[in-house]
Amino acid sequence: MAKKELFGLCPYVTSQKVLTGKWSLYILYILSQETLRFNELQRRMPEEMTHTTLSRQLKTLEEEGLIVRKEYAQIPPKVEYQLSEIGKKFKKVLDVLGEWGEEYICYLNSQKTDC
Repeated sequence: MAKKELFGLCPYVTSQKVLTGKWSLYILYILSQETLRFNELQRRMPEEMTHTTLSRQLKTLEEEGLIVRKEYAQIPPKVEYQLSEIGKKFKKVLDVLGEWGEEYICYLNSQKTDC
């Protein structure tokens, strides 16, 4: 018997598949703060993030409809990235994940200090 494809049916499977990239949550978090150009965004990423990896992740997030890439017809070329309307709705999730992340960091450090 074939397994049922749950993408587009189950909200958890759908969310997980849309957010599969290693850096997708962090990119969405940064773009939830402000619209950024590619190089500005890359400067805010961890050192191990390569140009190619960031470019690939941005293309995926754009294809999924979570971010918008705006290209200006000028020289030198100017491209900006920002959250789409559906991406902006994810801000609430990012806020809750940030709170949980802080609590988990405290949990990890609980042996050393009290939080």
